[in-house]
Order: sequence, then structure tokens, then C-alpha cells
Amino acid sequence: MISALRRVALSLATAVSVGYTVAHAQGPIAEAETALRTGRYDDAISAFRGLVRRDPAAPRSARGLIGALAEVGRYGEAEDAARRYIESAPNSPEIWNSLGEVLYLVGRIDEAADAFARAMNAGASDSLDARLNLAVLRWERGEREEALREFDGFIDVYNRSRGRDLSSEELTAVGTAVRYLGIEDSDYSRDALRAYEEAIARDPRNLEPRIKIGELLLEKYNSGEAAPAFADVLELNPSHPRALLGRARTLRFDGRPGSLELVDRSLEVNPNFVPARVFRAELSLEAEGYDAAAREAERALDVNPNSLEAIAVLAATRYLQGDHAAYEEVRDRALTFNPRYAGLHNTLAELSARNRLYFRAAEFAGRALELDPKSWRSFALLGINQLRIGLIEEGRANLETAFAGDPFDIWTKNTLDLLDTFEEYDEARTERFLVTIDGKESELLSLYFAELAEEAYDRLAMRYGFRPRTPVRVEVYRSHADFSVRTVGLVGLGALGVSFGPVIAMDSPSARDAGEFNWGSTFWHELAHTFHLGMSEHRVPRWFSEGLAVYEERRARPGWGEDVTPAFLMAYLQGRLLPVGELNNGFARPAFPEQLMFSYYEASLVLEFIEQQAGAQALIDLLSAFRDGAGTAEAFERVLDVSVDEFNDRFFEHFEERFAAPLAAMRPDRQMEHGQRPGRDDLEEWAREDPGDFYAQLMFGRILLEEGAIEEAVAHFERAKALFPQYAGPASPYWHLALAHRERGALSEAAAELDALTAINGRDYQANLELAEIRENLGDPAGAATALERLNYIYPYDMSLHARLAGLYSGLGEHTKAVRERKAVLALDPVDRAEATYQLARAYFDAGDLALARRTVLRTLEDAPSFEAAQELLLEIRARGSGGGT
Repeated sequence: MISALRRVALSLATAVSVGYTVAHAQGPIAEAETALRTGRYDDAISAFRGLVRRDPAAPRSARGLIGALAEVGRYGEAEDAARRYIESAPNSPEIWNSLGEVLYLVGRIDEAADAFARAMNAGASDSLDARLNLAVLRWERGEREEALREFDGFIDVYNRSRGRDLSSEELTAVGTAVRYLGIEDSDYSRDALRAYEEAIARDPRNLEPRIKIGELLLEKYNSGEAAPAFADVLELNPSHPRALLGRARTLRFDGRPGSLELVDRSLEVNPNFVPARVFRAELSLEAEGYDAAAREAERALDVNPNSLEAIAVLAATRYLQGDHAAYEEVRDRALTFNPRYAGLHNTLAELSARNRLYFRAAEFAGRALELDPKSWRSFALLGINQLRIGLIEEGRANLETAFAGDPFDIWTKNTLDLLDTFEEYDEARTERFLVTIDGKESELLSLYFAELAEEAYDRLAMRYGFRPRTPVRVEVYRSHADFSVRTVGLVGLGALGVSFGPVIAMDSPSARDAGEFNWGSTFWHELAHTFHLGMSEHRVPRWFSEGLAVYEERRARPGWGEDVTPAFLMAYLQGRLLPVGELNNGFARPAFPEQLMFSYYEASLVLEFIEQQAGAQALIDLLSAFRDGAGTAEAFERVLDVSVDEFNDRFFEHFEERFAAPLAAMRPDRQMEHGQRPGRDDLEEWAREDPGDFYAQLMFGRILLEEGAIEEAVAHFERAKALFPQYAGPASPYWHLALAHRERGALSEAAAELDALTAINGRDYQANLELAEIRENLGDPAGAATALERLNYIYPYDMSLHARLAGLYSGLGEHTKAVRERKAVLALDPVDRAEATYQLARAYFDAGDLALARRTVLRTLEDAPSFEAAQELLLEIRARGSGGGT
């Protein structure tokens, strides 16, 4: 066995060999090979053609020409070049493998196999590549045992010379063969990487092993290390189609923009590059563009009718379109070619999951295992999707099997590590929920989750006339990295929560800095998804589901959910908001960093507009239409009796009316130069010359406030507020007016501004904190309690705020809430636990629960026997009890 290096694995991507490199070669052929290696394909083709004309029987020149033509997708010309060489040198075996690789790329499998056999049997200089290619063909046809015996022979090839006599290309072939053996024995996966690294060391100019390393790492969900491998290739050849595709895949995997642009660059170089067409189809499927996906898959199959990956993605497309007859036809086409092809159902599982069909994904993964019981990817897909639908123990068992077979799959490993931490979680059961929370904070968060969850379920059930199956499982993670692993298998996901339908996973408020998000609003959002997924049988389009969930946040509580911002309105004026019919693109592949959040808010406005125009029943009817297989366009025609384009026009007409004043106050042409904040003089000039400029009024007001010119600052803030009264985000006019009024001692005016702010943006931690203090100073305990109550759903870890809120509720006679807040203080592990326990006992007493009051005060006295206040409370309890109290 090749000596091991590290625990990773490898994937195969068959490509045309571009020719062996001779160290220090010089002259015209070396120049042609350099042009090919650096992506100057036209120059390379021209140079190789000239060399072939001078010597038609020179194999190196012919191989270079074939490789260059194939690299840019000119497969017919590449075949012609190969056959011309064979005619000129009929006794030479040197080009048969190159011809076979071209034939393979266009799906002429039997002819390719014959060409590989000729090269191998005649002892061509690239006969090892031919031997590998023939074994790969057998594997792809389902002749697994025969292929594995062939792959096993490559170990002997390596060990006979310890690799010293093998070329870089031959070492690459050994690495690919050994990768297949890793299916039987995962230790071989390390050897595959070692062979590739030796290939690079043997000839650093050979790009193939670098690409193989990137592909293997990405296959194992290690995009962080895959990206540099592709970057190395692109530094040498910025036009390399496979490296561009590999980089596009890493961007898609990381959830970063740019994947579509990169794959399009790949296709510009090689319009017939089947894997790029397949990837483009996958991108379209993620955006629910089924027709576009079908076109890409069909184009791929026009090039190579036997491409299993293209057949698989076409099958997934037909399935997701709801065309089951066409799906079955394509499925059978794949299984006729390879009856053991688990990749078909793995692809169906992956793409179903990306379209939120998690139950179907688990079913497809199970079918894949029926075809190939050693498909570790299938075990992993089955396990991951079982976890998503709440089958925790079954999912764990299948992930354990997957990891035992392939211990290099990072997603599987990370998920198993996460499952091991579940022992540290507590389960809190309510009537319709099973909430799992880290034991360090379950006592605290359970106080709020139970009440909020049941309220949300009741309100959404009443609104939609639908009741999801219970219990709904809710997993709350103290670590955002853990939440990210639960969701996508890796750290780094930017979302706050996710709903798989029967399972919700979300960040705990402790996973973020204080004030960074509202966990109550996030939970409501995710539970809304559970309803919408259930009602549509998981077929609701992403844009519709997200928009409706944000809209439900706004309906849940004043100040919850997203609201309008200057950046959002500026994006509209700059033409960067998407048409309604293209909103899915804003979620699946945002074109710029802010587009995702803009799409959430825009989609919520669309759904709000639909309800305003057609009533709440229209939302239910649209969900039903999606359940029945309609897309957005068909659903709009069926339910709203309007085309998407006509609806888009109506919506944006309404949009301009709704935001007419703030839109008029935006100045898209007045941009800050070089990203710098304008100077004081510029802002003063803008503010005085243009009273309708929101930004100038707000920013100059801030300068005046900093300078102590409070009265003048207030005038500018008032003007800004009048221009854009809907804006209550960071540094809004409301906030600055509150600060100015507080500075002047005008607390009532300050409170009024903060009331207005939090009515729009209840997620602002500092504004609620400030409002609570001012309301208390004004003698308004109810107003102070309302503000502090909002903080419980933002960041409930400040013990002093719970104590304050408990005192306010006691004074207001809301004793049940006072009890809850005293429990919260205890859950935060106060230093003076006896005092906190006593206060809880007092709250129970005030609430009339003498039994719990007595039990709790006795607990206090166990810890502090001489605690006089507790002793007195115990006497009060006994006195009231003897007087007929409960």
C-alpha cells in the first residue's frame, strides 16, 4: 500500500490528457504546450496544427492538438485530429487513448472502450492512463468487482518502483485508481492524496493532480482547502474550465455569490463542458427554475447522451416539476446503463433536500442504498435527512455507518460530533412542542419558550386553518457554529434559524452579542415555515415562504420582523430590487451581499400586498396551488387571476405610493466619495440647500448634537423624521431625538420618540433599555415593564433587568409574570441565592400560591436559617393558611 499522508478522500473527473511534460523542453512544441497550460487555447491550437502539418506522425504534437481542442469543447475536431494521426501512423498505438478520451466525452462508450483497449494492449506510452480509463468505464457501467480488480493492480504498479519511475501523469492515474479502492477501504483515500501530491512534486506544471485534489476535498465538504487548490490552477491558467467550475462549486458550497458567473466563464471557454452544464442546472433547480434546469441538462445530454450525472440531474428536474412519467423514463435510462448507480438517487436526494423536500430526500437515499449497500454518501444523506425530519436515533445510526465507511466526510463527522453534545441538552415538553436547550440555559429560556411557542401555534393555526403534526421539535443552540453544523454540516452559516418542517433549529440568544437579533421573532418566523411547508407539502417556493414568514413576524408583535431602510429604498432607485417573478434568485444566488436581506423584506411586502388586495384566503389558496404542483406564475394566474408581470407592475406602483415620501428624500446621485463620510461643511451645505435630503438632515443633525447645538439638531432630526417616518433602524431620527430630549430634560418627549421607535423596531435592545429607564423615571411602571418585556426576546441574560421587571410586575399586580421573572433571576445563578429564592417565595405568596410559597421559603431557610425576612414570610404564609388561604 502507498504510504499514508492525511485523512482525506478523492473524486474522479475524467478528462482528456493534455500531454506529458518533458523537463526543460524547449522549442516550438514546448511553446505550444506552455500556451495550452496557461489557457491561451487559440495560440496552442494554432501552434499544434502547424507542428502536425510538419510531421503528421509525431505523437506528442498530435496529442497536444487533441487535448487543446478537447479542452475548449471542439470534440469533433479533436476526433478528426486523432483519426488523421492514426491514418498517418497506422502501426502506432500512441493516440488511441487520446481518441478514447474524446469518444468518452461525447458518450460513445463502446468505441471509447475499444480505443482504450488498443492503447493498453499495444503498450502505448500512456497505456497506464488507458488502463485506468477502461476500469472507470467498467465502474460506470456497474461492473464493480471487475473494475475494483483493475484498480487494485495500480498498487502493484506503484510499489514495483516505489513511484520513482512513474511520470507525473502516471502518478495521477495511480491516485485516481486508489481513490476508487477507498470505497472498500477508507485508508486508501489517504494514499490517493499522496499519489497526487507526488505527481505535483514530479512535475509542478501538471495541473491535473491539483484539480483532482480540489475535487476530492470538495467532495468531502472541505471547501476551505479545496478553494486554494483551484486557485493555484487559475493562477497559472485563468481560463481552465474545470478549475473555474471547481471554484464555482466552492462558492456555492460556502453560500457566497459568484458561482454562476464562474461557471459561465467555464462555459465560455468550453460550451460543451458537460459537468458545467450539470452544475448550471443544479443552480437553476436551487432557484426553482425547473425549465432552465431542464434546458441545461438536455444540452449536456446533447453532447454526451450517456453522462450519468446529466441524466441524474434531468431526472431530479422532472421529479421536481411533478412530471412523474418523464421522471421514470429518465430514471430508467440511467439504471439501464448502470443498474447499480446509487448516484442517481443520491442526486435526487440532494436536490430534493435543497428544495426542502426532506421526507423525499430520505426516501431517495434509502433507494440508493438498495442499489449500492456500500454507498457511504447514501448513508450520510439518509442520516442527515432523517435528522431533519425528527428521526434522531435512526439518523445517528446511519451517520455512524457512513462515518465508519468514509471517515473523511467532514459533514458526517461534524454532525456526529454535534449529536454527541445532545447529552448536555435538556428537553422541555409543552402541549405541542419538544424544546431541546443546552442545560446551562434551559431553565431560563424554557420560561419564555413554552408560552411563546404555544401562542404562536394557536395564532398560526387559527389564521391558516391548518395544524402541523406535533410535537414540533425545536433545537436551540448556544453556539452558532453548532447551529450551522446542524443545518449545513459546517460552521459559517449566516442564518439565525431554519425550519425543516417537523424540526426547527435556531440560535440561542447567547449565540450572538446582546441586541444582535430577536430570538422570539426568529422562532415565530421558523414556526411559520413549519405551517407553510406542511400546507404546501414542502412545495412552496423559497421566496414565498420567506416573505410570508417575515410578514408573520410583523403580525406577531409590534416592532418584530424586518422594516424599511434607506439602503433598501436606495437599491430600488438604483434598479437593484428584483422583479417578483425573479425573487427566488435573491435567495438562491444573490448578486451582491445585501440582496439576500433586501429580498426577504421585498418578498414580505409582496405577501402583505396580496393580502391587502385579495384577502387572507388568497395566501391559503396560493399555498394550496403550490401543493398541487403549480409554480409562481401558474399559481398567480389561478388564484389572483393575474400574470406575474402584471402583478409586478401593480406591486411596484403600490410600492412607490407607499414609500413616496422617503423615496423622494433619497439622493442616489449624491454618493460619498471613496467610501468616506462627507465633511461637516459639505453636510451643512447639503442640509441647508436641500431640506428634502433625508441623509443630509440626519447626518448634519448628528454633528450638531455632538457639538451641543441641541435645539438646532432637533430641527434637523424632526425634518429627517418627517421625510422618512418609517425608518427606525440604527441611528434613526427617533433615536437621536430621544437623546436630544433627554439631554434637555424633556423626558416625556424622549419617551414618545422611543415609543415610536420601538413600535417600528422592537428589536433595538438599547432603545428598549433607555425607554424602560425613562418610563420608570416618569412614574409609568406599565410602560417600563412593556419595554423590559421586549428585552426578554432579545437578550434575556441580564439578571438585574429581570429583578427590575419582577418588581414592576409585582407593583402592577401581574403576579404570574412576577413569578416568572423571579425564576429567571434564579436561573441565572445569582451570588446571593438565598435572597433570590426568598424573592421567588414572596412572588408566589403575592400570587396566592401558598403551597409553592411555603416550599420555596423553606428552601431559603435551609440555605440561610437565620434569614429574618424569610422567617417572617413563613409566618405570613401560615397565618394566611390558617385564615382560610389556599
